[in-house]
Amino acid sequence: MQIDLDYFERTARATLATLPAPFQAAAQAVRLHVADWPEPDMLRDLGIQDPLDLTGLYEGVPITEKSVEDIAPMPDVVWIFREPILDEWRSRGDVALDDLIAHVVVHEFAHHFGWSDDEIAAIDPWWE
Repeated sequence: MQIDLDYFERTARATLATLPAPFQAAAQAVRLHVADWPEPDMLRDLGIQDPLDLTGLYEGVPITEKSVEDIAPMPDVVWIFREPILDEWRSRGDVALDDLIAHVVVHEFAHHFGWSDDEIAAIDPWWE
């Protein structure tokens, strides 16, 4: 099995296809980008030193905060970072890679739907 960017993108898109219909419709407005590593400016803006600490990122305005009065907003983007996810997968050793990719995808899209990290953690105790 080749675990390249295409594999990650296929897995991420397959995950999105399993979302309930109302969420799928809202998710279609978001660009999905899969990259090997986060960009240095992303890390700097988030105050993250180690690029392995960022497995995914939502850039945009959550749908709960959007307004029809917004002037030509930038498109929302979910980033999925292959190398940090692979590092976590290897380090954990107790989770399937597809499950970890799906977890990151759902987590980042949850931000698009208006959920905070604390709200996501309350229903998804992934790290326990």
